[in-house]
Amino acid sequence: MQHTLVERLSSPVPRYTSYPTAPHFDESIGPDVYAGWLGRLTAENRLSLYAHIPYCDRLCWFCACHTKQTLRYEPVEAYLKGLHAEIASIGGRVSREVSVTALHFGGGSPTLLRPDDMRTLKTCLEASFSFATDAEISVEMDPNDLDDARHDALADIGMTRASLGIQDFDPTVQKAINRIQTFEQTRGVVEAARARNVRSVNCDILYGLPHQTLETLAETVRAVLSLAPDRIALFGYAHVPWMKKHQTMIDAAVLPGVVARFEQMALAADMLVSAGYEAIGIDHFALPADGLAVAARQGTLRRNFQGYTDDQADALVGLGASSIGQLPEGYVQNMPATGEYLRRVEEGGLAAVRGYALTGEDRARAFVIEKIMCDFGFSFTALAASHPAFSGIIRAEAIGFAFADRDGLARIDGDRFVLTAAGRPFARTVAAVFDAHLASGRGRHSIAV
Repeated sequence: MQHTLVERLSSPVPRYTSYPTAPHFDESIGPDVYAGWLGRLTAENRLSLYAHIPYCDRLCWFCACHTKQTLRYEPVEAYLKGLHAEIASIGGRVSREVSVTALHFGGGSPTLLRPDDMRTLKTCLEASFSFATDAEISVEMDPNDLDDARHDALADIGMTRASLGIQDFDPTVQKAINRIQTFEQTRGVVEAARARNVRSVNCDILYGLPHQTLETLAETVRAVLSLAPDRIALFGYAHVPWMKKHQTMIDAAVLPGVVARFEQMALAADMLVSAGYEAIGIDHFALPADGLAVAARQGTLRRNFQGYTDDQADALVGLGASSIGQLPEGYVQNMPATGEYLRRVEEGGLAAVRGYALTGEDRARAFVIEKIMCDFGFSFTALAASHPAFSGIIRAEAIGFAFADRDGLARIDGDRFVLTAAGRPFARTVAAVFDAHLASGRGRHSIAV
């Protein structure tokens, strides 16, 4: 019965790091609209920044990020020049009264930057935006890039969270995904970061990889636990070769099936919880004192384009090619093509090429979907208080789903629509019930487990 349920509920749906999701963005949101949105931020807003480095010195075949391989540093230098220009351009449109509470460097591989370039980039950001004294600064790290000079530079820019992509330590799996990274390398990076007083370490693990088994995944989880990270992300590999052509290098015939993926996810989750980590949303785990666990217990957990977060900023500015931002009025995405991105920003303009202006109904549905993804349910009273015009129709949808649900995924509990223990692994599928845009058929998505 469980296998049948998993197979039936694994249909592709969005990951809901936004609502509406990126396939529904269009070209009606460009530089002029974006400039207006930026100019309307005030001291009452808190701002989070995401800076994208779309380069790697090797291309991991599992990766679905917007990145490219380069063995020369010259393209990186040229890109950084354009990124500095965009930072100055956007900073000039945002009031200095707006406080930056979080900064995330992602990629690609931000740690391939030369040490002085890391410092210069942070100096450029500080010259253009007003940072809170306690701003969180997180960096995605590739252990293969790192040396003492780069570790020192990361300490100099004030990194507070080190985020390490591990995926799997099994050599056969690593070879199949072109991600060779030993446990000893990884441990050395964690120790180097902690020696420089980084406050938090996050590790990413993937399940559903080629040649991965319950036994090999369990070995990886045990190795990760020995590092005692503060947070662990347990992601399902998204095989989307129609979007990322390099994923065709992975033989689909050796990927675990839907049921095997579910079993891998369940095994790893049980191991992490047994080790003292609290389950956060659908794919994160954190030690009880970590901010993510505290936010989950307090009902303040959020979800954005970086996944689950305890960042309470109400505006996110994406910097760099393909980056996505979220402002009170809606979403905006930069030009993905690096060359065209550079041309736009070096001419003094903004690189926004598409986005979405939120309607009242979008905001109501975004509220419900985020609550399902973060808290596994929502309050009808809270929905009515924040979105009264649309609370009636959404309440009716929730009640209708709960009473028609023969799989025991959700129920009505007084004032709340709640997912059951059986329904929590399928939160994406339940959230999709409230997605008014999904039926339009735009975009293809990864499977739900």
